[in-house]
Amino acid sequence: MKILYEDNHIIAVEKPPGIPTMPDKSADQSMLDMVRLYIKEKYMKPGDVFIGLVHRLDRSTGGAMVFARTTKGASRLSRQIREKQFKKTYLAVVEGIVHDKKGKLRNFVSKDKQTNKSKVVESTEDEAREAVLNYRVVSEKGNLSLVEVKLETGRHHQIRVQFSNIGHPLWGDMKYGAKTGKGLGLWSYSVQFKKAVGDEEIVIVSEPDYCIEPWSLFR
Repeated sequence: MKILYEDNHIIAVEKPPGIPTMPDKSADQSMLDMVRLYIKEKYMKPGDVFIGLVHRLDRSTGGAMVFARTTKGASRLSRQIREKQFKKTYLAVVEGIVHDKKGKLRNFVSKDKQTNKSKVVESTEDEAREAVLNYRVVSEKGNLSLVEVKLETGRHHQIRVQFSNIGHPLWGDMKYGAKTGKGLGLWSYSVQFKKAVGDEEIVIVSEPDYCIEPWSLFR
């Protein structure tokens, strides 16, 4: 497990694609399990070890992920998320050439729990929640675009559903209409937050593996 940052209250790690954030019905080892075991063994802690889950990544998404090591850390990070001070930046490879090279996507989305899939809906629909992101095109290769995405909200499958809605599904995202690729062209590139004690700003960066597709296309 790659450790990106660690202090007494917070730990940030690099989540590999294919590993669940938290335990699920697959019974595969989750990032939450791995971080808990790491802390338990490193500090020789007896009994149960507290690890706070403050944000999630889809199983197929890799990159920077932050956990709380203490209740104080969990409380501070959760407050930053509520107050939109916890900033997340993603890299996404999308199908097609995006016409507007920089912009904001604002939609209302709704999650279907039966299919574990979200869709863009009218604001008046039940369960509709506003989803807002900012993006800029970083590079283009063939019929693919590498896009930097900064989230203002954190909705279920937000980046995937919003780009699919404008005709640019993510590479490999068959669930939302992709026609090319295997896996998912989405990476948690950086996370920015304040430490649990004081106002020091921490920026965590995780680079995707540029030896594998689709990232190798933009090396």
